[in-house]
Amino acid sequence: MDNVRMLSTLGLMGAMHSLSSTFEANSGIHVDADFAPTLALLKRLRDGEAADLVILTREGLDEMIGEGRVVAASAADLGRSFVGIAVRAGQAHPDIANEAALRQTLLAARSVAYSRLGASGVYFAQLIVRMGIAAEVNAKATIVEQGFTAERLVTGEAELAVQQISELKQVGGIEVVGPIPRALQTPAVFSAGRMANAKHADAADRLLRHLTSPEVAPVLRQSGLEP
Repeated sequence: MDNVRMLSTLGLMGAMHSLSSTFEANSGIHVDADFAPTLALLKRLRDGEAADLVILTREGLDEMIGEGRVVAASAADLGRSFVGIAVRAGQAHPDIANEAALRQTLLAARSVAYSRLGASGVYFAQLIVRMGIAAEVNAKATIVEQGFTAERLVTGEAELAVQQISELKQVGGIEVVGPIPRALQTPAVFSAGRMANAKHADAADRLLRHLTSPEVAPVLRQSGLEP
């Protein structure tokens, strides 16, 4: 069986499990996938790690194209992702309907888990600075180096978890309260592209065509992305 090596941002992990199995069944090509935050993937690619296909934030993919690592003509946007807030299953859902409500909820929380390397963590760190509550939130924050912030809800380390909704949905035993108010967000766009030095370029192109085909849209939606 042919192999295609894919490095993908964590935001696509949920969708890719089912999309990969459909692709493998139809194409006979095995998807060897590894998931990590975009910033971690950029470092690995710059350090020379080999891959055929990458899925990054649009900004990250544009950097890779600019450095000649990804073929510009292959770049394709897969979906938009909004940052959301989750609580442990069974907990009351706090009010995050507008900026004032969100501020109160963040200040009242015992601890907020957010990621250091993910796009959501970078965004959230800037958001609390803009809202003027960075010192208070960070004093009791649970900073997750990489992985799923909602796991800290299950262990009881945090009361609220902040991450892309598609990433929050990867964790059992939690409930997504909803997205941070849209007026405060710029959605992350996740985009795919073929590596310039791909060993399995044909397989990568076939996988890219599959990921951008209309029939994958429902799977992306179910995972918390907007195609």
